[in-house]
Amino acid sequence: MILSMTGYGQASREFKDKTIRVEIKSLNGKTSDIRCKVPGSYKEKEIQLRKLVLEKAFRGKFDFSLTIESEKGDDEYGLNKLLFKKYYNEITELQKELGIEGGDIVQTILRIPNVVGGLNEELDEEEWEVVLTTCEDALDALTNFRAEEGTAAEKDLVQASANIAQLLKDVEQYEAGRIETLKERFRKNLEEFNQDEQVDRNRFEQEIIYYIEKLDINEEKVRLAQHCKYFDEVMNGESMQVGKKLGFIAQEMGREINTLGAKANQKNIQQIVVSMKDSLEKIKEQVANIV
Repeated sequence: MILSMTGYGQASREFKDKTIRVEIKSLNGKTSDIRCKVPGSYKEKEIQLRKLVLEKAFRGKFDFSLTIESEKGDDEYGLNKLLFKKYYNEITELQKELGIEGGDIVQTILRIPNVVGGLNEELDEEEWEVVLTTCEDALDALTNFRAEEGTAAEKDLVQASANIAQLLKDVEQYEAGRIETLKERFRKNLEEFNQDEQVDRNRFEQEIIYYIEKLDINEEKVRLAQHCKYFDEVMNGESMQVGKKLGFIAQEMGREINTLGAKANQKNIQQIVVSMKDSLEKIKEQVANIV
């Protein structure tokens, strides 16, 4: 199954007088990165929540949000009254001492860290179990979303890979003409060298053999065909984490295509190579968004 790295999932459950909500968004990312927003009472569980996201969602940049709403309205945030009074008295005293005209002291104090913050309630283990279940529901929804996006990407990948494989077969029709052109070029060069008595014929023959070997493209064709086959096998496998592997295979395909173009020395084959590169770019674009 192909999974896109972009997706969204959310879930909610009721527990006693509270509503537990979980939202998770994912975007492209070469490495896993999680921004986690949880209530103050769940800070000790943040590492466990991060681990759960990575186990279920594998790879990407994630925005994870857990909110717990109470019918009483005092579920998550509260005012630290003692700290507020302390800051108010100190600021008021400092204003009088320095002769500073009064401003909006209340708004200033509310912006100070820890004046408004999470309530430090003890964690309810029964509630925690419900939170875990809600997180799993949200992650399942994320996976379903990613799978739908991945289906479209898979179609594009299959088509692009098939295009490269077909273009590789199209090279064969120009092979005979290419070889004849090279032979004719060698014949003309050989006639020119035969007129020069200073030529070392053994060295000349060695140079021709070396040149012919450098222009042979059979190995590149075989390896590229194998890469295309392996690419399809990986896509059709059971693993849901294929993005990196497909990326590595695409790199190897690119090497063979570039070498094929460099060795071709034939107009039609070079045009085919350009079309191969176009299909390969489409593969790279899609692979960059796959888990």
